[in-house]
Amino acid sequence: MHDLRDLDERGIPGCFIVTTEFEEAARSQSRSLGFEPGIVWVPHPIQNRTAVELESLADEAIDPILAMITTAD
Repeated sequence: MHDLRDLDERGIPGCFIVTTEFEEAARSQSRSLGFEPGIVWVPHPIQNRTAVELESLADEAIDPILAMITTAD
């Protein structure tokens, strides 16, 4: 999140991709940094997914990701 904040301060768009298991941790870190990143939530867990399942998750996440990194403030 520190890197994302640094990029944001430079005017470079980005987003934070987080599994739902880490929602509270991501929100807590965001609050402590005083930074509201764009966040795309994906289902947890990731590591045991097959290639087909990962591709499906990526297909579902790509549109929100692209929207966050191409939308001007």
